[in-house]
Amino acid sequence: MKKHNLAFIDIETTGLNVIEHEIVEIGCIITDHKLKTIEEFEFKIKPRHIENANKTALKINKYNEKDWEFGYEIEEAMKIFSEKVKDCIMIGQNVSFDFEFIDYNLNKYGIENTLHYHKLDTISIAWAKLHRDPSLKHFSLREMCKRFDIKNEQPHSGLSDARATFELYKKLMEM
Repeated sequence: MKKHNLAFIDIETTGLNVIEHEIVEIGCIITDHKLKTIEEFEFKIKPRHIENANKTALKINKYNEKDWEFGYEIEEAMKIFSEKVKDCIMIGQNVSFDFEFIDYNLNKYGIENTLHYHKLDTISIAWAKLHRDPSLKHFSLREMCKRFDIKNEQPHSGLSDARATFELYKKLMEM
């Protein structure tokens, strides 16, 4: 696994159902195995069925039509994404949620999922290292950022959350 780059990925969606809802933002930081940043990128993706969106999800991720006016079409974003993350190990906060949406959309548009098959979840790592701490009730990104004094400039924004996840991963690995 050490020969693969790492991709710290966070997505924002119009809801929780992978079939009914859409990805509206992808943030990613690619590093080498020594955690040296290679690239950062973010895509705002224009939703095609905003009428199906969960209003709470849109409020949380601060979706508004104006900021997404020049966003990517989903196929284009997924194609570029797939090229950039080739052979990377995906790392995320609740990685299974993000991976499910990413994999579904890659398959939907006939784009190869080029991510390495290994994935790491910062929630699982935090649980393994901190579950005995009685003061810790939640393992959310917000709570982990508070605990480790990590500044998340724009919570529920793809690149900002990817950066916070990257910083959290580094803190957890130092423990």
